[in-house]
Amino acid sequence: MNKGILITLEAGDGSGKATQTHLLAEHLQREGHRVHLVSFPDYAADASVPVRMYLRGDFGTHPGDVNAYAASTFFAVDRFASYRMKWQKYYEQGDIIIADRYTTSNMVHQAVKLPDTAERNAFLDWLWDFEFTKLGLPVPDLVLFLDMEPGAADKLIAARAEAAGTKKDIHERDPEYLHRCHAAYKELTDRYGWKRIICSRDGEPLPIDTIAERVYAAVEPVWKGKSID
Repeated sequence: MNKGILITLEAGDGSGKATQTHLLAEHLQREGHRVHLVSFPDYAADASVPVRMYLRGDFGTHPGDVNAYAASTFFAVDRFASYRMKWQKYYEQGDIIIADRYTTSNMVHQAVKLPDTAERNAFLDWLWDFEFTKLGLPVPDLVLFLDMEPGAADKLIAARAEAAGTKKDIHERDPEYLHRCHAAYKELTDRYGWKRIICSRDGEPLPIDTIAERVYAAVEPVWKGKSID
């Protein structure tokens, strides 16, 4: 069976993942490739109910109120349902799947709840086995870390919330937690061989087009090296 290509864009909250995901998809579609977008959590799906409850604070108003394993299970079920019901057939027919967040988000956002190195490593090994082996989810061919400095991301989160008139979730309401996640993203980028895309300079975001060019340059070798048509 000719498997497709799964590309994941990762970043801290407020770093422009959704924008860059859509720009990358549009670029590849203009070149004639079959491309499908997925985003996690899949808020419109029934399987995301526990995720929504967690993020709005039903189980506790701080990220640490729900342990890493329990929270990861909420997100994993959401991904499993999305894969089986929405994009497995496209992936298995050889199309390109671009994901705005994936299992790699759990690796970061839940691992930071475990300050002990041995406990964190055990969790990461468990999560990899749980999602990619036991649940059978595809392993990404490429993970891009959009590295937006925490100060720049804080500004974007605040502006987004004000413009949309929405409440921040329990992650967004805890800047210290988000800053620890940023450090974890850099650590896991080195550990797992993710590609780092610099997205800010001196606390200010780089132009969207500049980031998009860097994203495409990182992705191009992956799809060129594999038959996807």
